[in-house]
Amino acid sequence: MDITTLFLWVESHLTYFWITVLMAVESSFVPFPSEVVVPPAAYFACTEGSDLNIVLVVVFATIGAIIGALINYWLAIWIGRPLVYRFADSRFGHMCLINRQKVEHAEQYFARHGAISTFIGRLIPAVRQLISIPAGLARMHIGKFITYTALGAGIWNTVLALLGYWLSTFIPRHDLINQIEHYNRYLNMAGYAIGVIVILFILYHALKNKKS
Repeated sequence: MDITTLFLWVESHLTYFWITVLMAVESSFVPFPSEVVVPPAAYFACTEGSDLNIVLVVVFATIGAIIGALINYWLAIWIGRPLVYRFADSRFGHMCLINRQKVEHAEQYFARHGAISTFIGRLIPAVRQLISIPAGLARMHIGKFITYTALGAGIWNTVLALLGYWLSTFIPRHDLINQIEHYNRYLNMAGYAIGVIVILFILYHALKNKKS
């Protein structure tokens, strides 16, 4: 299914229930682009006669992201590292856009930055869906995991919703998907930049505390 067909299907199913379900799918190991859910939902929430509210769009999208992240978290605990890597090496894993290199990258990222990487990872495109796996493998405290996931996903969904709101002020509906695809590249770059800034901020305070 190409992204335009997917977008049209999502557009016809824009309810809080489906926003939650689709974002849970996006946050799990199943490849699904979040940009075809939150920005369009926010776009239509800002149009006259819509039943959607842009704040609730962010809330339910974040709930969905938490659900999807918990699926990865519990699967990682349940099946363990050997089976995670066996799945990453399998044809089905590759169909889900997961491979050994991506899982290793997520594990290394988690090892370098600790629990806070669950928050930072939600903002970084290449790590967002997979950061829950090393958190599960490391048996990160569930309360801390949900908190960091909610914060990171909430920020990212707010950014996506603001894009939808901004586009609603000047973009006609028929050109919406093209504009979302165009600006999503800049959002991904912004996600990387935010991740780097947060990491530098954490390192700065860690070094500052060591000196004092």
